[in-house]
Amino acid sequence: MISISKLLCDLDAEGDGLRYDDADASSKPQITNSLQRRPVVVWNATRRCNLYCAHCYAAAQREPAPGEFSTAEARSFLDQLADYGVPVVLFSGGEPMVRNDLTELVRYAADIGLRPVLSTNGTLLTTERARELQDAGLKYAGISVDGLPERNDDFRGQEGAFDAAVRGIEACLETGLKTGLRYTITQANAPDLEGVVDLLSDVGLDRFCFYHLDYGGRGADIADIDLTPDEKRAAVKRLCDLTLEYHDRGEEIETLLVGNYADAGFLVEYARDEFGQDKAQVVYDYLERNGGDPTGERIADVDYEGNVHLTQFWQGYSLGNVRDRPFGEIWEDDSNPMLQAIRTRDERLRGRCQSCQYKPICRGGSRLRALASSGDLFGPDPQCYLHEHEISGDPASAGGAAD
Repeated sequence: MISISKLLCDLDAEGDGLRYDDADASSKPQITNSLQRRPVVVWNATRRCNLYCAHCYAAAQREPAPGEFSTAEARSFLDQLADYGVPVVLFSGGEPMVRNDLTELVRYAADIGLRPVLSTNGTLLTTERARELQDAGLKYAGISVDGLPERNDDFRGQEGAFDAAVRGIEACLETGLKTGLRYTITQANAPDLEGVVDLLSDVGLDRFCFYHLDYGGRGADIADIDLTPDEKRAAVKRLCDLTLEYHDRGEEIETLLVGNYADAGFLVEYARDEFGQDKAQVVYDYLERNGGDPTGERIADVDYEGNVHLTQFWQGYSLGNVRDRPFGEIWEDDSNPMLQAIRTRDERLRGRCQSCQYKPICRGGSRLRALASSGDLFGPDPQCYLHEHEISGDPASAGGAAD
């Protein structure tokens, strides 16, 4: 994740230590006081979901799938994560709220020292369930809304999903559970960007996560409606502008970019245009500490059957199964050719990535998108929207981040 509000507006957040090694300077209680050393683990606790979303990376289904962890197996898996020193476990799916033992597992995760957070479509969250999960130790709920009512409901395959998600957000706010809105942009819902950000403010949320489409699961089936690079650039710029506008009005909304590390280079360029070179250098320094795309290093995924993946979007390749070996052993196994290749990607990148001045803070962007679009694991990310003069660092042809 890249925090626009942190980098451009100096807004402190609980992830400053985890992402930027800046815990001492932050005014907020921290997830951890040191830079992240172990991966955040996304756990697809179930493949079942009450919706059928067009972009679902897990290709979730409405019916139960065989092979899901029992409660006892889930506890054993959470023990593996705690033993390895994982800082955060993200309960995801499918829709994790359909698991009858979710509250029990959240409580167990919290009791053994993990930070439990939730990724949900929000439609099953009531005030009672939100309070129950918070009492069990849940620290955060990210609720997905992919546009205003008509577009969201079409995207998610169910009429009324938007209204139900908003009720879920309100339930979390009523109980005081920290909550954020998640929005994945495509050509189908891009016109709703500003309306979704306004919704955030109207209901009282203060955290917005802007996701780029990755080409995994059903997301690969709709790659043809991903934004063009120029459209992507314009959307990211508009989100930066909106963030500044809200902060100028005194509304401290935390805005984050997820899934496209071309955003890192763009934010440096944007900061230079808006605030000057000194600010651009500060932004670059933070992003250098952040480390670029985290695939296979600072993010991991374990699916409902126990298979370990490089990221939650890369479900098609398994590093091993936690039913056979502990998570830590799988994650440390550099003899795995894919894991070794991803972790040494910097020296393997080709095309425009190879000589890009922003390679240290991007690291080539999404290897999954590169592989899915061209068959070349180390080719350019097709959603890199940086201009050639930005990549080369040649100011002679620069036109500014607004172009």
